[in-house]
Parts: sequence; structure tokens; C-alpha cells
Amino acid sequence: MAASQAMKRRGVDLLDESRSPLRNILWLAWPIFLENVLTTLVSYADTIMVGRLGAYANAAVSISNSVVFLLNGVIMSLGVGVTALISQSIGAGDRALTKKLVRHAVLILLYIGVPIAIILGVLHRAIPLWMGAEADVIDHAARYNLICAFGRPFSIASMMIFSALRGCGDTKTPLRINMFVNILNVVGNFFLIYPTRQISFLGAEFTIIGAGWGVAGAAAATSIAMAVGGIAAIMLLFTKKDSPMHITLRDDYHLDFHVVGQIFKISIPAMIERVCMSGANVVISRCIASLGTISVAANSVYVTAESIAFMPGFAFAAASTTLVGQSIGARKLNLADRYMKSCVLLSMAVMTVAGLGLFIFANQLVTLFTIDQEVIKLAGRCLRIAAILQPAQTGAMVFAGGLRGAGDTLWPMIITASCMWFFRAGIGAILCIAILGYGLPAAVACMVVDSYVRIVLFYLRFRTGKWKNAVRGPRMMPKKEEAPAE
Repeated sequence: MAASQAMKRRGVDLLDESRSPLRNILWLAWPIFLENVLTTLVSYADTIMVGRLGAYANAAVSISNSVVFLLNGVIMSLGVGVTALISQSIGAGDRALTKKLVRHAVLILLYIGVPIAIILGVLHRAIPLWMGAEADVIDHAARYNLICAFGRPFSIASMMIFSALRGCGDTKTPLRINMFVNILNVVGNFFLIYPTRQISFLGAEFTIIGAGWGVAGAAAATSIAMAVGGIAAIMLLFTKKDSPMHITLRDDYHLDFHVVGQIFKISIPAMIERVCMSGANVVISRCIASLGTISVAANSVYVTAESIAFMPGFAFAAASTTLVGQSIGARKLNLADRYMKSCVLLSMAVMTVAGLGLFIFANQLVTLFTIDQEVIKLAGRCLRIAAILQPAQTGAMVFAGGLRGAGDTLWPMIITASCMWFFRAGIGAILCIAILGYGLPAAVACMVVDSYVRIVLFYLRFRTGKWKNAVRGPRMMPKKEEAPAE
């Protein structure tokens, strides 16, 4: 098969059952992990640089995130369908189908991604108003949203294309592009947030030219970085001729309704899941906003600090999607089963250690992102509580990633959405914050319960084995099938 031969030329055949699953998992996961490290470091840098302006600036940057994530979730869910089918087409050796799926990804960007970016721009001021931002935050948040809207279409493009690349087993190209983009973002922050100033280095005085735009400068740096990353990702599709994803402007871009139907069959449950999650996050954020600027800033700081623990989780989940998807495409069902188990166990072991680190160094981490002592105290307390959920939360993420690689998105939607709304939004936000007035730590404690219930439910779904036959169809799978694993 063409895809398998390409893997062998790079020194790795992901479908070789004689290889240890752990080797292939780590081969795919380490670039994703490093990419997430860089992205998180940039997020840290953003929060640190903006945090020096005061709590209002942290709140202005974070207050609209849940609504942005809600709309971005539509594109990301469509990307789930594209990624699952691309990984399966690679496993089946169907290069023509891979290219057709890539062309349909481009059409999704044009017909859905660009309008979503425009909507976010139009609603730049309405969103922080809806979220209950305080008066000293609204103008800054609106300006931040408007500037970021210019880079949003390119960000959507890179998200979709990078997901497709990972479905092909290429995790290094997104890493290379994101390395440059993240460096650009940090440099942009350095020159655009602060005014012209004097700094001392090795006994010498230097004048650093700065725009002094404050929160708007952080938005400009982010928007420029998003644009550069998106353009690089788009160019990759048309210029890298040895890639199974290579397309040209002369290709046929007419919609194939069979392919569209397969994409939507997988993507609609994922879309509902993301909408439910983002809707719950809107409710949670709205309740947190009612607690005041200190709680909003503390929530932003602790979530940013906790994001360090998501890095291995995202890496293992993405590896699980690729490995399970390609195994299903090749009809190596026992191999898909082995990959899923190995990814979950390895990720939980890693996250147990990471959670311990978060618990021990909670105050030191949050101190990096703000100088406000009230924010530090509250955020540190929340981070210690969140440290407890790390193994279960990551295991659930990896289970969900593997199921999506197999095209089984219905049960991840049911499990994730129901737990999210019941435990996090219902009990954590509405009951604990809005009704009982317990504050932010109580809401975080409900997240712990949610994560452990969720991983049990995912394990039960995995045990049924029904996910191995979630996607069927003569144009998506080879005819020869391996007997299902016992």
C-alpha cells in the first residue's frame, strides 16, 4: 500500500504488528507533545505579559474564550470527521480518497470557517457584554476580540490542516510550523504590548522600541501569528508534492455527497458534543463572572497553569486517533484494540506524575502569571484541586481520541456532554456558585468527580468492542476483514 510504503521510507510502519505499540505511540506523540509545550509556553508568555498590566487585562483576554471556543468547535468537529476518514483511508492505502478528503476540508474552510470568523468579528463587543464583563473590562475585551478576528480564518485553516496531517501520521510538520508561529507571537507581544522603554543587560542600557498598545498589542501579535501559521499550512497542501495530502488548483472540487455524508456522519455527534461542552463552559464562565474580576482572573490564571498537564494528554489522544484509525482502515482490529489500551495506560501513568507536580508547585506556577496576591491565593487553591483529576481526565481524553479515530463519535458525545452539563455546569456552576455561593474552588471540585465518572463510562464503551465497526461502506474500507478481537 502506498501509505504503508511511505511510512517505511521514513523508518516507521505504524501497521507493523511485530513492533511494540509503545514505540509507535511515542514516535507519533513526542512531536505533538513538544508542539503543545511550545503552544503552552506562548500561552504562559501571553498571560505573564498581559498580567503585568493588571487583573483587568487578564479578564479582558479570557472573558470571551468560551464563546470563541463554541464557534471554533463547529470547525473542529468537522475536522474530527476529516481526520478519522483520512487516517482510515491511509490505513486502507486509498491515496485518491485521501486527496478527495483534503479537498473537502478546503471546501469546509471556505463555506463554514470564514463565515464563523466574520461572526466573531461582528460580535466583538456583544460577546463580553453577554458574558457579564465588568465596566473596566468591556472596552479592552471588545478591542481584543476585533483585532483577533482578522487572524481567525487562518487559525481555523491551520487547525483543520494540522488535524489532517496527523491523520496521515505526520506529526512533525505541524510542530515545525508552530515553532515559528509561537516565536513570532512572543516577539510580537514584546514589541506591541509595552511602550518604548529602557532595559539593562550586562551593565549596558538599551532602548527597546514599543507600541504601548497594551491588551490590543497582545491581540495584534496573536492575529499576525495566526495568519502566518494558516498561510503556511495552506501552502503546504499545494507545494509538498510527496505528501499524500498534496492537491492542486486544477483538481476537481465538486462536492461528493457520499464523502460529505461520511464526514457528517462522524462529525455531527462530535459537533453536538463540542457545542454542549462550549455551551456548558459559557454557563460556567457566566457564573464565574458573577463572582467578580478577581475570580475571573484567578480562573484564567489557574486554567493557564493547568494547561501544562494537558500537553501529554493531547499528544496521546492524537496518537490514539491516528493509530486506531489507520488500524481500522487496514482492518487490523486486534491492533486497534492494543493501541487503544496502550495509549490509555501510558497516558494515565504520565499524568499521575504530572498531577503530583501541579499539586506540589501550585503556588509557584500561578505566581508566574500575575502579581495580584488575591488572584494568586485563589488560583493556587484551585490548581491543587485540579491536580487530582489529571489521570482520569487524560485517560478519558485518550479513550475518546481512539473512538473518534474509529469513527465512533456518538458515545463520546453522549458521555462527555451529559457529564459536562450534569457535574460541571449543573452542580459545579449553577448549584455551587449561583445558588449556594460556594465560589470557584467548589466548581473545580465538581470537575474532579466529572473526570472519574467519565473515564469509567469510556472504559465500558471500549469493552463492548462495537466501536470497531462504527464506519462501514464499500468506498471507505477494503473488503477483507480480520475477525474481531475477543
